[in-house]
Amino acid sequence: MSSQPDTPSLSSLEFIHYLDDRGHLPEFLQGKIGVYAIFDQQQMLQYVGYSRDIHLSLKQQLVRQPECCYWLKVQTIDRPNRTILEEIRTTWISENGSVPAGNGVDEGQWTQAIDAKLQMTPEEQASLVGAIDELTQTKVLKQVARRVEAEILEVLKSRGVQVEIRFNPKLKEEGLLDLK
Repeated sequence: MSSQPDTPSLSSLEFIHYLDDRGHLPEFLQGKIGVYAIFDQQQMLQYVGYSRDIHLSLKQQLVRQPECCYWLKVQTIDRPNRTILEEIRTTWISENGSVPAGNGVDEGQWTQAIDAKLQMTPEEQASLVGAIDELTQTKVLKQVARRVEAEILEVLKSRGVQVEIRFNPKLKEEGLLDLK
């Protein structure tokens, strides 16, 4: 994990556990700038991203795609440089031989807020359609977001996650979930 701009091959980097035995993300990545590759349980590449704070991004990705986040490979750099970060990401994706779903067809699931409205039950849909005003619609969307949030937290708990997860309360009013 040097600060040199020469790009290490993805295969040359060691796998790192996404969560340690205490249920925490790798703490040494807090505030670190770099590129990271996320792998599933079978160590199949799922997503390659870059960030000004890898730790924070990994937390976000874990919340959005908990079943896909088991292993990591990381390359840090000292200063933010989008060109270098994009070069490394492109090289790693190319080395993989195919675009991982998280950088292709499923990119929105990795990079966008969770849209709880897509998981509405028929009853919730009926409540939203039958809402008499904007305030009632907001209440329905908040309830949906809270239900989906509880489901996500349950999945994370089953994985042994001990990281504090706080969702942005303002976004819940729109039926969206994203970390605060």
